[in-house]
Order: sequence, then structure tokens, then C-alpha cells
Amino acid sequence: MNTNNKASFKRIDPSFGSSFTLRVFDEAWKNSIPFYHFHPEIEMVYVKDGSGKSHVGNHLSCYQGGKLLLIGSGLPHSGFIDRMTRNVSEVVVQMKEDFLGNEFFDIPEMERVKQLFERAKMGISFFGNAKKLIGERMEKLEKLDSFERLIELLAILKMMADADEYELLNAKEFILEVKQQDNQRINQIYNFVQNNFKRTITLEEISEEVNMTIPAYCRYFKKQSGKTFTQFVNEFRVVHACKLLSQENSSITDIAFESGFNNFSHFNKLFKERTGYKPSEYRNSITQILK
Repeated sequence: MNTNNKASFKRIDPSFGSSFTLRVFDEAWKNSIPFYHFHPEIEMVYVKDGSGKSHVGNHLSCYQGGKLLLIGSGLPHSGFIDRMTRNVSEVVVQMKEDFLGNEFFDIPEMERVKQLFERAKMGISFFGNAKKLIGERMEKLEKLDSFERLIELLAILKMMADADEYELLNAKEFILEVKQQDNQRINQIYNFVQNNFKRTITLEEISEEVNMTIPAYCRYFKKQSGKTFTQFVNEFRVVHACKLLSQENSSITDIAFESGFNNFSHFNKLFKERTGYKPSEYRNSITQILK
């Protein structure tokens, strides 16, 4: 990641002859979008059989066995990084809310999809059969001509709207108008954490990094992320520990310290709170998935 890159607004232009953008990534052509960014387009992402980290709004998590997300307009998110499995493919579809005209989604037949777009502002993660069936259809989009692709996209949106195997990733209160200057500052903070989370980061240090007083910085970060800076750093460390537990054979104690925790008991407590598993249980579950 380029830590000097503060241009976190992502411009997306559909190819000629299309009203939305479709991109397919694989091992030969990996997705290299910015670490934390936003754009006005709604984004549909399907990662097949991959594992890694995802960050949508203030929701930070580790995933295994692939991921299917619908990310609403203006909702900050990261790319999917540190995928460890081979033969991973990723399908990304991006569309403006009015990509079929200002009034298309106001017709009665599209009411459910319009409601889906509203829920997507919180970030939606699909699981179970919904993830499998929708993901399979997304993978076929690339082989269709432009008209068939559009019809199939509408069918996929209808499947998402009707699915009941999903979870919302952020509280409704997180929905906000993201200003570009705010996102640049948040991006600067997250880049700093990305590069320094293995050591202690003081409030004095991070406040100075973004040219704010400590009280002003604490209020700003809580408003933007919905959590305290300490909570975020510890959450980032837990997600990094998830990655190491998936990829490394190191002892759990070594992984705790490698992830920035100086107290093993504190690490165990936070890991269980964040993932629902003890570190050893999490590693065993990953092993079973891979088998």
C-alpha cells in the first residue's frame, strides 16, 4: 500500500456501451483499489473461496470461505486484502443509484430493490445459500452480452432483495454524508494505524499526525467511526491476528505479540469478544475449512 496516497475518492467510469461497471479479478490480475475509500456508486462484491480482511464503514472483520457484499453509495470501505487461498476470483459490479434513469426504481415492480439500496447504506453481507447462488450468477455476468448482462444484474438485485440470509454491518446511525476532506483525514489515520499498530500508539502522537488537539481528535474519530481510537486499534490488531492464525504456524502467544498486544490475557479476552472464538478455537475452525 502506498502510505502517501491520500486521494481516497474513487472515480468509476463504466466502459463504452454499458450503464454499470463489471470487473473480474483473479490471481493473474488482482484488485488493487485503495485501502480505505468511497464512491457514489453502489458496489456488489463476490470473492469466491477466499480468506482475508474486510472493512466496511466501522465494521472490521476477517472472513473465510469467500464473501458476498453489497456496499451502499458513499459508504467508506477497503478492498479485500491478504487472501491466502489459491485460485481466488473476485467479481465487482458498480452502479449509480440512478443508473437506469431517475425514476426507474420508483416503479412498483422495483420497490424491493429500492429498499435494498437503502439497506446497503449500512453495508450488507450475505451468507449461506444466498451467497452461493448469487455468487454463481455474478460469475456468469462476464460471459453475457450487454443486454443479457443488464437483465441478469436486475435478477441478481431481486435475489438480494428477497434473500433472508444476510446481516447488516453497521448501525443505521452510521449513515452520513462523507465529505472528501473528512475521508482523506480518516484515510490518513487508518494508514498510520496500518503501519504502526504493532507498537503502542498514543493519543498525543495520532493527534499530532492529523494536526488536531487530543480532545478535538477524540470527538472527531468517535463521530466518524462510531468507536474510540483505542477500540479501533485493538480491533485492527485482532483482525491481523486472525490473518496470522490462518497463515502462520507460530504459537498463539507469539501471534498475540506480533499483532501488537503486550498482554496475552487481554489479547484472549478481546479476541473472544470480537470473533466469538478463543484463538485456538479460531485456528482449528480455519484448519477444518481448508480441509
